[in-house]
Amino acid sequence: MAGKRDQIKLSDEEIAAYIAEAKTVTAGTNGPRGIPHLMPLWFVPRGDEIWGWTFAKSQKAINLERDPRATLLFEDGVQYDKLRGVMIECDVELLREAPDIRQIGIDLFTKYGDGNYPADPVIEMIEAQTPKRVGLRFLPRRYVSWDHRKLGGVY
Repeated sequence: MAGKRDQIKLSDEEIAAYIAEAKTVTAGTNGPRGIPHLMPLWFVPRGDEIWGWTFAKSQKAINLERDPRATLLFEDGVQYDKLRGVMIECDVELLREAPDIRQIGIDLFTKYGDGNYPADPVIEMIEAQTPKRVGLRFLPRRYVSWDHRKLGGVY
Protein backbone atom coordinates (compact mmCIF):
# COMPACT_ATOMS: atom_id res chain seq x y z
CA MET A 1 0.00 0.00 0.00
CA ALA A 2 2.93 2.38 0.55
CA GLY A 3 3.37 2.68 -3.21
CA LYS A 4 -0.27 3.64 -3.76
CA ARG A 5 -0.16 5.99 -0.78
CA ASP A 6 2.72 7.90 -2.35
CA GLN A 7 0.87 8.07 -5.68
CA ILE A 8 -2.25 9.68 -4.22
CA LYS A 9 -0.56 12.09 -1.81
CA LEU A 10 -1.02 15.79 -2.59
CA SER A 11 1.94 18.15 -2.77
CA ASP A 12 2.13 21.16 -0.45
CA GLU A 13 0.97 23.38 -3.33
CA GLU A 14 -1.96 21.06 -4.12
CA ILE A 15 -2.98 21.03 -0.45
CA ALA A 16 -2.94 24.84 -0.28
CA ALA A 17 -5.01 25.15 -3.49
CA TYR A 18 -7.49 22.51 -2.35
CA ILE A 19 -8.04 24.18 1.03
CA ALA A 20 -8.35 27.61 -0.62
CA GLU A 21 -11.23 26.27 -2.76
CA ALA A 22 -13.02 24.43 0.08
CA LYS A 23 -16.10 25.96 1.67
CA THR A 24 -16.59 23.91 4.82
CA VAL A 25 -14.24 21.91 7.03
CA THR A 26 -15.26 19.23 9.51
CA ALA A 27 -13.60 19.98 12.83
CA GLY A 28 -13.10 17.11 15.25
CA THR A 29 -12.46 17.88 18.91
CA ASN A 30 -12.15 15.54 21.89
CA GLY A 31 -15.54 15.31 23.57
CA PRO A 32 -16.11 15.04 27.33
CA ARG A 33 -16.73 11.26 27.20
CA GLY A 34 -13.70 10.53 25.03
CA ILE A 35 -15.80 10.36 21.86
CA PRO A 36 -14.82 12.60 18.93
CA HIS A 37 -17.11 15.61 18.47
CA LEU A 38 -17.39 16.42 14.74
CA MET A 39 -18.90 19.65 13.49
CA PRO A 40 -18.84 21.65 10.25
CA LEU A 41 -17.04 24.97 10.36
CA TRP A 42 -16.61 27.94 8.09
CA PHE A 43 -12.97 28.96 7.91
CA VAL A 44 -10.37 31.17 6.32
CA PRO A 45 -6.86 30.01 5.50
CA ARG A 46 -4.06 32.30 6.68
CA GLY A 47 -0.80 30.92 5.36
CA ASP A 48 -0.50 27.38 6.71
CA GLU A 49 -3.00 28.09 9.49
CA ILE A 50 -6.77 27.75 9.46
CA TRP A 51 -8.84 30.35 11.33
CA GLY A 52 -12.50 30.33 12.30
CA TRP A 53 -14.84 31.29 15.08
CA THR A 54 -17.48 29.62 17.21
CA PHE A 55 -19.77 30.51 20.08
CA ALA A 56 -17.80 30.59 23.33
CA LYS A 57 -20.41 28.31 24.95
CA SER A 58 -20.37 25.75 22.13
CA GLN A 59 -19.30 22.18 22.79
CA LYS A 60 -16.43 22.69 20.35
CA ALA A 61 -15.07 25.63 22.41
CA ILE A 62 -15.56 23.81 25.71
CA ASN A 63 -13.74 20.77 24.31
CA LEU A 64 -10.85 22.95 23.11
CA GLU A 65 -10.53 24.66 26.48
CA ARG A 66 -10.05 21.24 28.05
CA ASP A 67 -7.88 19.76 25.29
CA PRO A 68 -6.53 22.23 22.69
CA ARG A 69 -6.11 19.68 19.91
CA ALA A 70 -8.29 19.06 16.88
CA THR A 71 -8.40 17.24 13.58
CA LEU A 72 -9.67 19.04 10.48
CA LEU A 73 -11.09 17.17 7.50
CA PHE A 74 -11.53 18.64 4.04
CA GLU A 75 -12.96 16.07 1.63
CA ASP A 76 -15.01 15.58 -1.50
CA GLY A 77 -15.93 12.99 -4.09
CA VAL A 78 -18.57 10.29 -4.20
CA GLN A 79 -17.16 7.50 -6.36
CA TYR A 80 -14.01 5.82 -5.08
CA ASP A 81 -11.95 6.94 -8.06
CA LYS A 82 -12.87 10.59 -7.36
CA LEU A 83 -12.23 10.71 -3.60
CA ARG A 84 -9.83 13.35 -2.37
CA GLY A 85 -9.17 15.15 0.84
CA VAL A 86 -6.82 16.54 3.43
CA MET A 87 -6.74 15.70 7.12
CA ILE A 88 -4.80 18.00 9.42
CA GLU A 89 -3.90 17.26 13.03
CA CYS A 90 -3.69 20.59 14.84
CA ASP A 91 -2.98 22.37 18.07
CA VAL A 92 -5.61 25.05 18.61
CA GLU A 93 -5.31 28.47 20.14
CA LEU A 94 -8.52 30.06 21.41
CA LEU A 95 -8.56 33.81 20.72
CA ARG A 96 -10.57 35.99 23.07
CA GLU A 97 -9.55 39.52 22.10
CA ALA A 98 -12.38 41.44 20.42
CA PRO A 99 -10.25 42.84 17.55
CA ASP A 100 -9.10 39.30 16.60
CA ILE A 101 -12.63 37.89 16.72
CA ARG A 102 -14.05 40.85 14.79
CA GLN A 103 -11.43 40.43 12.03
CA ILE A 104 -12.17 36.71 11.76
CA GLY A 105 -15.86 37.56 11.35
CA ILE A 106 -15.07 40.08 8.62
CA ASP A 107 -12.82 37.57 6.86
CA LEU A 108 -15.49 34.86 7.05
CA PHE A 109 -18.26 37.06 5.70
CA THR A 110 -15.97 38.35 2.98
CA LYS A 111 -15.21 34.76 1.90
CA TYR A 112 -18.77 33.44 2.16
CA GLY A 113 -20.67 36.59 1.20
CA ASP A 114 -21.89 37.78 -2.14
CA GLY A 115 -18.90 40.02 -2.80
CA ASN A 116 -20.46 43.12 -1.21
CA TYR A 117 -19.02 42.50 2.23
CA PRO A 118 -18.22 43.95 4.60
CA ALA A 119 -21.38 46.06 4.26
CA ASP A 120 -22.71 48.05 7.22
CA PRO A 121 -25.46 45.55 8.24
CA VAL A 122 -22.91 42.72 8.21
CA ILE A 123 -20.42 44.74 10.27
CA GLU A 124 -23.21 45.45 12.77
CA MET A 125 -24.01 41.74 12.97
CA ILE A 126 -20.31 40.87 13.43
CA GLU A 127 -20.02 43.51 16.18
CA ALA A 128 -23.04 42.00 17.95
CA GLN A 129 -21.60 38.47 17.63
CA THR A 130 -18.05 39.30 18.75
CA PRO A 131 -18.68 39.24 22.55
CA LYS A 132 -20.38 35.83 22.23
CA ARG A 133 -17.62 34.14 20.24
CA VAL A 134 -14.06 32.91 20.43
CA GLY A 135 -11.62 32.81 17.58
CA LEU A 136 -10.06 29.51 16.58
CA ARG A 137 -6.50 29.41 15.32
CA PHE A 138 -5.66 25.91 14.05
CA LEU A 139 -1.91 25.30 13.99
CA PRO A 140 -1.13 22.31 11.73
CA ARG A 141 1.15 19.59 13.08
CA ARG A 142 0.60 16.74 10.63
CA TYR A 143 -1.04 16.38 7.22
CA VAL A 144 -2.51 13.34 5.51
CA SER A 145 -3.82 13.80 1.96
CA TRP A 146 -5.25 11.72 -0.85
CA ASP A 147 -6.48 12.20 -4.39
CA HIS A 148 -7.69 8.96 -5.95
CA ARG A 149 -8.04 10.74 -9.30
CA LYS A 150 -4.23 10.47 -9.58
CA LEU A 151 -4.54 6.69 -9.98
CA GLY A 152 -6.34 7.03 -13.32
CA GLY A 153 -8.82 4.28 -12.44
CA VAL A 154 -6.08 1.70 -11.75
CA TYR A 155 -6.06 0.27 -8.22
